[in-house]
Amino acid sequence: MSAKGPVITVTLNPALDKTVTLDSFEYGGLNRIREMRTDPGGKGINVAKVLRQFAVSTRALGLAAGYQGQVIRDRLQRLDIPSRFKQAEGETRVNLKIVDESTKRTTELNEPGFQVDAGILDDFLTAFREEAANASFVVLAGSLPPGAPPQFYRTLIEAARQSGVRTILDADGKALAYGIEAAPYAIKPNIHELEALLGTGLNSRESIVRGARSLTDRGIEYVLVSMGAEGSLLVTKEDVVAARPFPITPVSTVGAGDSMVAAMVYGFLQGQAAEEIARWTSAAGTVTASKPGTEVCTLEEVRQSLHLVHLAREQSGQAYQGG
Repeated sequence: MSAKGPVITVTLNPALDKTVTLDSFEYGGLNRIREMRTDPGGKGINVAKVLRQFAVSTRALGLAAGYQGQVIRDRLQRLDIPSRFKQAEGETRVNLKIVDESTKRTTELNEPGFQVDAGILDDFLTAFREEAANASFVVLAGSLPPGAPPQFYRTLIEAARQSGVRTILDADGKALAYGIEAAPYAIKPNIHELEALLGTGLNSRESIVRGARSLTDRGIEYVLVSMGAEGSLLVTKEDVVAARPFPITPVSTVGAGDSMVAAMVYGFLQGQAAEEIARWTSAAGTVTASKPGTEVCTLEEVRQSLHLVHLAREQSGQAYQGG
């Protein structure tokens, strides 16, 4: 594996994120927009945006369609993020995010995305193999577009492995269930996605750890479970590190999980131990959750927040409390 190559992010169902801000959202009534912005979106693109903030060489891959797809390419170019998106038929989706200033809550309305067929997926797989050959890591994130087989992430993980490249998978449902069959290096489910994957409720820290450990037994090295305000758990075969975030006023959770994925990749590239990865991922997700719309954390903001994250670590049955 080349440690010097870029981090490849894959976004197969990208979106143009349209964020509108209202003084107060009137359900069923007339709403006048105070502010509006559009950003390139989709989980893999969000990861690339954070990695760019962290001064990590990154390259965004994926599929795109229509006018909105070209807007995403143009916006990525403005953000100085190299990209390679295969052109699909149809139109790239628009995801509407409504920010209610009075409650500080964000409501999301996400379109399903364009339809794909075997031909465009084969074209993408060929391009992916070329790009992965020079990558340091590959991040596969977000939903698959309509028409894509649920096993497609598994195919990409296997292709990356043939080039000796480690993968991080952030998906849900069948895409996650099939993807873990190829044993990616790391995954980042939220607690609800983990429960759905395992087919059982996880009502205690012990049950979450057991569930995550069952995945490390299948060859996944890192399982990062995000639990919103409850923090996160980083589970490996040797370690369990719980991170409790510092208090914030949550403004928008859009991109918070993607920021955690980016911070995890950054930690891998820096050779961080599990404790530091847990600290960085918690800080990154928390900072992004405190920002409006689709804005993401910066490296300096995360660094300044690291000391605020509380860690609790267990190893070989011994509990360790760390500030």
